Amino acid sequence: MKIIERTLYLNELSELIGTPDIKVITGVRRCGKSKLMDAFVESLKESDNTANIIHINFNLTEYENLLEYHALEDYVESKYNSDVNNYVLVDEIQMCPSFEKAINSLHAKEKYDIYVTGSNAFLQSSDLATLFVGRTYEVRIFPFSFKEYLSYYPNENIYAALTEYIKEGGMAGSYLYKNEIQKYRYINNEVLNALIVRDIINKNRLQNEQLLQTLIDYLMDNIGNVTSVRSIANTLSSNNTKADHKTVSKYIDLLCKAFAFYKIRRYDVKGKKYLSSEDKYYLSDQSFRFARLGTKNMDYGRVLENIIAIELLRRGYEVYVGVLYKKEIDFVAMKQGKKLYIQVANDISEQSTFDREVAPLLQIRDAYPKILIARTYQPSYQHEGIEIIDASEWLSC
Repeated sequence: MKIIERTLYLNELSELIGTPDIKVITGVRRCGKSKLMDAFVESLKESDNTANIIHINFNLTEYENLLEYHALEDYVESKYNSDVNNYVLVDEIQMCPSFEKAINSLHAKEKYDIYVTGSNAFLQSSDLATLFVGRTYEVRIFPFSFKEYLSYYPNENIYAALTEYIKEGGMAGSYLYKNEIQKYRYINNEVLNALIVRDIINKNRLQNEQLLQTLIDYLMDNIGNVTSVRSIANTLSSNNTKADHKTVSKYIDLLCKAFAFYKIRRYDVKGKKYLSSEDKYYLSDQSFRFARLGTKNMDYGRVLENIIAIELLRRGYEVYVGVLYKKEIDFVAMKQGKKLYIQVANDISEQSTFDREVAPLLQIRDAYPKILIARTYQPSYQHEGIEIIDASEWLSC
């Protein structure tokens, strides 16, 4: 398999070298956490050629004798070198029962710079503070971005490349398969069902797998739609799927904690407050939708919106759905005290569509940047202070 250097994440990890917290790499299953760890090991060797790197990968049978937390700690201690910097990197940490006891103990000795990866169901963001007593720094990684896709599949025509990326997505493991049927079978069977769903069910001892599968289908079919847990429960009940809103809320929360979906809250632009009654849900990678529901109805507009939402998260923004005078702004993105207002559309060649998309942005009175991202197939331009930019250009910058 061709290996792409994931510069964004490697740079972040490099900036964290020597910081006292336990660095925890999280992300949806098969998004490249283990490969990133391998690349980081090589980066450490180059930047600190005297470093003592203790790298344990529990996917390898050579480390199966360490699948007991005392043995894990003893092994690391036996490898310690007091004369150099000591790095501990453990991949698939959840395979060692009570792993947190060993990691916390090693951390307390203040001798090691520690990095771990693990199953998304066992290293959830909400669990980290409990597992590691609040001594963690989370490095969130995502499936391949469009920019990374272009590195894997170089293409001088970025407009055509985006069409392919929309269908293929960023789950790099699927790139090894030769045709669309094989790719989607791998994504649905080997990633979504065999890993993500299995992890959720096993860790949380869920009794109703069918409800979880039904919710996955529903959320996939409604990406980009404003919805509420209660309305989902009512819809399922009308379709003879018994589920109260509390159970639906719990199962959706588990899907989000496993990084299969991301919940985007609503934000009142004028009142500058968050709204909690309804939210939007986006897939961590759009290929899950096509692998699960098929490609007969591509719905490029919704899928492009999904891609933009994940890209904003990847770039470190807090992302919200904007509401202004009962009109919706696709995204309000915030970072370091600054805002960015974004509308997303697939095709704005019709004047009526263009007018509809820019209307909410024109009503915003503050001076923060406003952009409309669409598949324009041309260089960016300005319209009454709004930047109109082609989606492939924005995603590849």
